[in-house]
Amino acid sequence: MHEVIFIVEEAPEGGFTARALGTSIFTEADTLRELHGKVRDAVRCHFEPGQAPKIIRLHFVREEVIPA
Repeated sequence: MHEVIFIVEEAPEGGFTARALGTSIFTEADTLRELHGKVRDAVRCHFEPGQAPKIIRLHFVREEVIPA
């Protein structure tokens, strides 16, 4: 695996959630800086030493509702 992609969304209660595509990795954090560290830690914990992808890609999704 060359890279792992996370879908990052704003949590309703504040902060951010990140869910990996294709693997069962999930984490959350209060700030973007904290999220970067938690995503790295989650990837290191999920893969065996030497098997972790070299690139972590964060894809930010923002939903906005407007009146019709």
